[in-house]
Amino acid sequence: MNRRHAGIVLLGLLACSALPPVVHAQQPGRVYRVGYLSAPSRESVARGVEAFLKALRDLGWVEGQNLVVEFRWADGKVERLPDLAAELVRLKVDVIVAPAGSAVLAAKNATSTIPIVMIFPNDPVASGLVASLARPGGNVTGTTFTSGPEIFGKQLQLLREAVPRASRVAAVGNPSDPEWASQVIEVEAAARAMGLRLQRVEVRGPEEFDGAFAAMARERAEALLVAGGSTFLVNRVKLAELALKARLPTVFSFRESVQSGGLMAYAVNMADFVGHAAVYVDKILKGAKPADLPVERPTKFELVINLKTAKALGLTLPPALLQRADELIP
Repeated sequence: MNRRHAGIVLLGLLACSALPPVVHAQQPGRVYRVGYLSAPSRESVARGVEAFLKALRDLGWVEGQNLVVEFRWADGKVERLPDLAAELVRLKVDVIVAPAGSAVLAAKNATSTIPIVMIFPNDPVASGLVASLARPGGNVTGTTFTSGPEIFGKQLQLLREAVPRASRVAAVGNPSDPEWASQVIEVEAAARAMGLRLQRVEVRGPEEFDGAFAAMARERAEALLVAGGSTFLVNRVKLAELALKARLPTVFSFRESVQSGGLMAYAVNMADFVGHAAVYVDKILKGAKPADLPVERPTKFELVINLKTAKALGLTLPPALLQRADELIP
């Protein structure tokens, strides 16, 4: 059941309304070229990509008619992103869409002139991607998802509700992801505040999953928090299988991970969020400057629970937890 959807609120609305009218510079008959630079594989984010393309169509942009989308996929290997970004720059695309902080950084390092529409980066101001959320000031704008202590605290609280006796929680992240360094500090802070013992587990790819779960077993972890990142999205099925085999209740940052067998997710609706990037692309192709388009961020999050996984783990989830869920997957 799906009772509410993730929403997005525009920051700096008043500032935006004070801006001069946008010059509609779209040229009739021209075919525009959009680069799409993504760390995961296409299959792992198919729902979000379709939402993006549909949103473009709703705005009048149709592939093969007035638009060409140049997709570049790193297939979970973030180290490939700089070369893929350079390819898009050589193609002289009109705008680059970059989901996740690693993709935005690669695009930003590759060009200071081509407009970049970011999706999901953690704290783009601190990382130097934009000057401020209200006035980005450069060639980057879009949406941001700042996974602060309150988000990780909520995820840890959900694990505690699902497994009340758990006191040792593992948190897995990819040290190759530039956002993991700040995320793990926030996870640790949230765990300390709740009196939980946190085990930091770092993996760079699926070949390290078995060793990671062996380390969790040695430390007698009782639950698992999985950070956001392309490595875990692309390999979500294997990750969910290993967690179930290890009898570890999990909380993820992607709804798709729960569909693939994870226990819970507390996250934004990724498809809606990615789809909203089309609004920025539309404005930029019609003449708006990224520097003048305020950055948006989500204000609502979805709780998704996989009932089949809960049963397989032998968990009887509290009725209050089930009632708060936005979606229960049977």
